[in-house]
Amino acid sequence: MTEHNQDPAADIAWMRNLAEEGAGTPFQGASILMSAGLIYSVASLIHWAQISGLVELPGIAVGIVWLIATGLFLATLVFLIARLKRREGVMTSGNRASSTVWSALGWGIFAMFASLTALGYQLGEDAILLGAALIPSIIMVFYGIGWAVTATMHRNRVLWWLMAGSFLAAPLLALMAGQDAQYLAYAAALFLLMALPGWVLMRQARA
Repeated sequence: MTEHNQDPAADIAWMRNLAEEGAGTPFQGASILMSAGLIYSVASLIHWAQISGLVELPGIAVGIVWLIATGLFLATLVFLIARLKRREGVMTSGNRASSTVWSALGWGIFAMFASLTALGYQLGEDAILLGAALIPSIIMVFYGIGWAVTATMHRNRVLWWLMAGSFLAAPLLALMAGQDAQYLAYAAALFLLMALPGWVLMRQARA
């Protein structure tokens, strides 16, 4: 027979310490968010310029632009992770949770693209077009979840506004589906809700 000793007071104290630890430390990894926001906002601008007729590019070039952006981000990610590990001191629970959720969201986005590709293969071109129209909205939802967890772990009220902005951007981008301006608005959302906040958080962590 196994005896279980429970100490509610100790459990509450541990949870309080966990929250206070997250609140007292800057968010690490903001440079990764800034890089993702910048790289993909530029790709979105190129996409918008192509579909709006501002630049003459063949249809396949847009897909190549997104592939190049992804390759560039992955290369940047490897570099930034290595640099963060060299500079990293004690990893707090808040930063560990934030790092885990953003990493999981990255894999979730990859799984989403794989699923949309499989859907297009199974159902044809119409499914691909529908999926492409929803991609900006789905990614904004992912980002909203990431900001929610980060705001909770670091007790940062400003980050809650980023969560709200991401969730609000999702249906607004869906309403613009089929319009040239959708990817212009998506570029603005990526910059304002990822690149710019990432830069601000990175500056705070350095300070």
